[in-house]
Amino acid sequence: MRLQLIKAARDGDKDHLLTLLNIGANINALDDEGNTAVMAATQQNQVEIVQVLIAHGADINIRNKRLDNVLLYAGAEGLLEIVQLAIQAGADTTITNRYGGIAIIPACERGHIEVVKELLTHSDTDVNHINNLHWTALLEAIILSDGGKTHQEIVQLLIDHGADITITDKDGVTPLQHARDRGYREMIEIMEKVKK
Repeated sequence: MRLQLIKAARDGDKDHLLTLLNIGANINALDDEGNTAVMAATQQNQVEIVQVLIAHGADINIRNKRLDNVLLYAGAEGLLEIVQLAIQAGADTTITNRYGGIAIIPACERGHIEVVKELLTHSDTDVNHINNLHWTALLEAIILSDGGKTHQEIVQLLIDHGADITITDKDGVTPLQHARDRGYREMIEIMEKVKK
């Protein structure tokens, strides 16, 4: 029954899912990869199924074997509706992925502006969280981007929500220095305004 439930969630088969829950399937049962039904639904962007499972009490904070959970996966993949559902359901924003980062860090790196906005404005996300590489969301948005418009907006958003431009990488290099090294003029301007 456990694998049937997870398959129904993954496939978006709401009727079968509800039937299984009604006959006592464990909503938080894991498959061989450590995925719960709500995680499997998240991986397939099955928004309605995620909603149904949350309403039935699914634990959205459980991490799979890759150390992903609903918020971490949805944030990294830019699945805004699921990020919103997870936040509304009280997702723990301090849980980290396999790189020691919280949801906002990969969202910044990958340019998911709406997800970044959602995390900054509707959750208690720590904008200055430092991952295993000793990078913050701000550092990631500079180092792993092309300096384009999307990441410029993300840098501005982060700073508007309290990103500390003095937090360096493990080598002591600041976000501003990284932007200068890459010639990211617009990002440099954004950060120089903060220094004044």
